[in-house]
Parts: sequence; structure tokens; C-alpha cells
Amino acid sequence: MRIRSFIIAYALVLAILLFADRRPGSTEQDRYSHVVDLTDGQNGTGQHAAAAGSRTRIIAPGALIPGTWAAGQIPPERLVAPLVVMDLNAELDGRPQISLDDIAAWESHHGMIPQGAVVAIRRMGACDDLSTTPLPIARDAAQFLVDARYTIGFAVETPVNLTSDRTLARQLALHGTYVVEGAARFTSLPATGSLIIVAPAKNKKPGETPVRILAMVR
Repeated sequence: MRIRSFIIAYALVLAILLFADRRPGSTEQDRYSHVVDLTDGQNGTGQHAAAAGSRTRIIAPGALIPGTWAAGQIPPERLVAPLVVMDLNAELDGRPQISLDDIAAWESHHGMIPQGAVVAIRRMGACDDLSTTPLPIARDAAQFLVDARYTIGFAVETPVNLTSDRTLARQLALHGTYVVEGAARFTSLPATGSLIIVAPAKNKKPGETPVRILAMVR
């Protein structure tokens, strides 16, 4: 019942945004053409299986450091944000990660990453392996985004194990940054211009929590 109420609330937010978008005073650049549901509806397995049959979950700061925000305690203004998408080449050797050089190249092509955005990392190439992996961004690159671009969240398509880099996990938690794992349909998104709406179950449990995420695309 709680998650249903929370999702209904976000549906109302979405309806208000769409209504405002259709006002005569809206400029062409402010209009969103469609909405993409980034929630993976496939059944998960093991610890990553969500109660609602989805493997899309939010790792809140409270799952990393006790006493920080649980999913249901994340301020609402941090759950609606600009969305940018970076591509990760799945064919690279070793453990591919977004680097500082990748961020610099992305910004030189698309412009500066908006302040307070969620950064989605799109894995290019075939990816049938759903095993748990580290967050696909280097520690210094993640720290740059959090400190210099005030990035409030990361979204990835696979399950994530943040315990493999406890320093990074601690930095994310202390900045109130969350991670959405097991998302889907990143191939439907442009690199810039979208708005993400994150709707976690409103509870105070510190662990990973089922979540629904929507992207409003220009």
C-alpha cells in the first residue's frame, strides 16, 4: 500500500509537469515528447529480486553508512532531476569504467553536465551477464561528478556491488548520493535533455529498496 501511494504521488507530479508543458506559454525547448519507463519488469533472482517482480532497486546512502538517508528518507527534490547518459564500451579489456577523460570528452561534445543531475551509464554492446559488478565509474571520476557537478545519483543496468570499493561507497553516502541498479531501456534515451523521476518505496529500511524510475524525454 505504501509503495502504491508513493508511486501515485509521483504519477501526479508527472501529470502536473506534462500539464504545465502544454500551456501556451511553454517554449518549444521545454517540451517533453514522451515518457520511458526505465524499470526492468523481468523477474530477478536471489538477493536482487524485488517483491514486485522487478530487479530495479535503489541503493540509498543508508545501505552504505548507517544513520544516513534510507530510501524513504531521501528528500523529494533529489528524486526528480535532469538525466544525462554516458556510454560505456562493454568490449574494453578488464573492468571497464567511466574515467575522468571520458567525462571531459562527453562534456566537450554535449556541454557541461547539469548541476544536480542523475548520471545513467549505458553499457554499449551485448550484455547478458547480470552478475553483480562494481559501479562502472572510477572513484576519481565519481568524486568529480559529486563534488564539481553535484551529481545526486547514478543509474546502471546491472546489479552493483559497492562493497568492492568501500572508499567510494562512503563518499557517495556522505554526499547523499544514491545508486539505481538493474534499470532498463537506456538505449531509448538521448545523451541529454531528459528528466528522471525516481519513486522508491517509502520506508526507513536501510537496505536496497524496490524502485520505479521514469524518464521524460524531449
